[in-house]
Amino acid sequence: MSPDVVLQVSLLILTLAMFFAIHKLSKQALTKLRTNSRATLQATRHFVLGSQLLTRARSTAHKTQSQSHAKNALNEAEKAVSLSPRDPGPHILKALALDLLGHRTSALRSLDAALSPPCVKSLAERERGEALVKRAELKLALNRRRRVDSALEDLDEAVRLSRGEADATAFCLLGQCYEWKGMRDEARESFERALTMDSGSLLARQGLDRLRLNQSPSP
Repeated sequence: MSPDVVLQVSLLILTLAMFFAIHKLSKQALTKLRTNSRATLQATRHFVLGSQLLTRARSTAHKTQSQSHAKNALNEAEKAVSLSPRDPGPHILKALALDLLGHRTSALRSLDAALSPPCVKSLAERERGEALVKRAELKLALNRRRRVDSALEDLDEAVRLSRGEADATAFCLLGQCYEWKGMRDEARESFERALTMDSGSLLARQGLDRLRLNQSPSP
């Protein structure tokens, strides 16, 4: 067999080997893509159902029914998390359900997961800001003295992300943080800002009343 024929046969064998290798890899990639798509679809279904259950839990006046809906929402959120652990939505849903059930420490851990890489990259700025406000609220509810500085960082970031248009809850919490740190002017400004966002905010009015009552008389 001449060298040219040997070279041509070798090239043909190499070409065929590359073709079959690429075909196999493409098939494996397609199978993986289909599996991931199926898992994502299932996770979305659990998330949507869990969100509906959480809405029912919040709108139900009957405590037993509310707790039952919240537990079912938590169950759906956990299923979604197991299928799509890098999606922040199920983590946030889980946190809200846990908070409604009174499990604040666990709720805080779920929000930490949602706001940590790589989950946080999938959150829009507004969604991230809302999650930060909720996390700050939980931090203050669990241990105000130890977590006030950390909560303040979350709230400052939330206001920055909202470009100053955060909801009244964020400014009320900011006011409380400043009040506890003895920063009266900043607290007053935050409570007043909350009232511009929501004129009926009871927390903002109570905060301003506290500041007025505790204010030292002018010389």
